[in-house]
Amino acid sequence: MKLEEFQAKALFRQYGLPVPEGLVATRVEEAVSAAERLGLPVVVKAQVKAGGRGKAGGVKLVRTVEECREAASGILGMTIKGYPVERVLVDPAQSIGSEFYVGITTDRRKRRPVLMTSASGGVDIEEVARSTPERIFFHTIDPRYGLRSFEARGMAFRLFDSKEQVLACARIMVDLWRCFDGCDASLAEINPLALLTDGSLVALDAKIVLDDNALYRHPDFEELRLPTDEERKEQEAKRMGLSYVRLDGSVGCMVNGAGLAMATMDLIKHLGGTPANFLDIGGSSSPEKVVGAMKLLMRDSNVRSVFVNVFGGITRCDDVARGLVEALGSMGDPPPMVVRLTGTNEREGVRILSETGISATSDMTEGARRAIGLAEAGASGGAS
Repeated sequence: MKLEEFQAKALFRQYGLPVPEGLVATRVEEAVSAAERLGLPVVVKAQVKAGGRGKAGGVKLVRTVEECREAASGILGMTIKGYPVERVLVDPAQSIGSEFYVGITTDRRKRRPVLMTSASGGVDIEEVARSTPERIFFHTIDPRYGLRSFEARGMAFRLFDSKEQVLACARIMVDLWRCFDGCDASLAEINPLALLTDGSLVALDAKIVLDDNALYRHPDFEELRLPTDEERKEQEAKRMGLSYVRLDGSVGCMVNGAGLAMATMDLIKHLGGTPANFLDIGGSSSPEKVVGAMKLLMRDSNVRSVFVNVFGGITRCDDVARGLVEALGSMGDPPPMVVRLTGTNEREGVRILSETGISATSDMTEGARRAIGLAEAGASGGAS
């Protein structure tokens, strides 16, 4: 679960990390009130689970109330990398001397946490890694002992010459490790870690990604969940026993089994189409589950055709067919659809579909090709 900046800063604060005392606002006048309480100048920052906010116009330094009102009005409601901005964080402006990067994530090759630091802070660390990888320093952390003070000091000396700043940075690194470990995070990042003109260090930005597999140990973290519309769909699908991930294509996919779902998406891409989603209805799929899956698919306005690809094993083809018939019957304008059924109760499934005018194929490639054709033609109704 990825957190927004204001949530990550709240967790940082719990672990003693130096962060600005900002205020969150969901309306323009709330942002203006926050700026007046904090004292101008302030920085108005869009709260979305994506980077590149500054480049997208989602971070503004404002010096007057009117500038704050204008900035908040422009940022609230904008979209950054597909995420609508519903909140802004108003932070007191800081007098910055230089910017650094400090982050902890998991090195999957070594299967251990790794501390990363760089003097090139304030920009995408991925870009630094591509263009000047020598400017990033790494230290593998032994989880049995955690990040020890002498190890942190060794990394801080790569960034600073001043003893006071080295010690301050080392404390921040150790506290960041405590946060990473204590929250069961997969990423904890400060970018930038700012050296202010008065010589102090402040985490001007904060990013935390929590490990979903460890959330059962942190039931209080559920209140941090701020789902987007797409994440709400994924949660709804999970409650129905479905696995759903939205993609950017036009061919909706309804498949039983994760492996077959991946193969179906690969085939659609291979044939020149673009899958609109990953949707696995799983085994032992009841008609009700199929109805729910179809309704979920059709809430995506990008879907121009649907490819139902079922290999009946535990899943019975007749159950899927009944669910499709029921779902289509409840839709005023059913989507163009191609159905591929093969396996358990295949003949019964084909019979159920044929009685309602829906033909089914047993050839996966042919089915995918027909679905792509329907999507490209922009057909607006009927089933195939």
